[in-house]
Amino acid sequence: MNLAKPLPPLTLVLGGQRSGKSAYGESLMNGGGVYLATGHASDAEMAERISAHQDRRGQGWVTVEERLDIAHALDRAKKLYADKPVLIDSLGMWVSNMLHDGKAPVVEAETVANAMVRHPAPVLAVSEEVGLGVIPMNPVARSFVDSLGIVNQIIAAKADQVVHVVAGLPHILKNN
Repeated sequence: MNLAKPLPPLTLVLGGQRSGKSAYGESLMNGGGVYLATGHASDAEMAERISAHQDRRGQGWVTVEERLDIAHALDRAKKLYADKPVLIDSLGMWVSNMLHDGKAPVVEAETVANAMVRHPAPVLAVSEEVGLGVIPMNPVARSFVDSLGIVNQIIAAKADQVVHVVAGLPHILKNN
């Protein structure tokens, strides 16, 4: 179900793992655009996940891989593909990559959000919703949940549209 045509300047699609958030985000892109992938094949299982995403997308997509510097990747996309909408998948993987590399995603979130807003074509960011679970038992997991929760809030505040996907069903939280 496609809830938004044409795509607003900035959309945030939230959902849990296997909620259908990525497929929903892709469905809003009208068959293509720039796919800014933050994941990397760190093991065989992750390589399979990436391959499944690529197979589902099909033709019409230009893939830009960037683990850490989303703002810079958006600037590159602006120069190379200014008229193409950008789908960023996912902010959760970006936060994980940042934390793994000893960087502060919350500090960088405002820069990333501003780059999304400045982009000449629509930007759709996919992210994991982490605010519905229990408090994790270890400090690494708590740091991830806290960081991603704050990053999601920063992006949502600037977004024109925010959608929460549950079991493949989109629920609009914000629609300016």
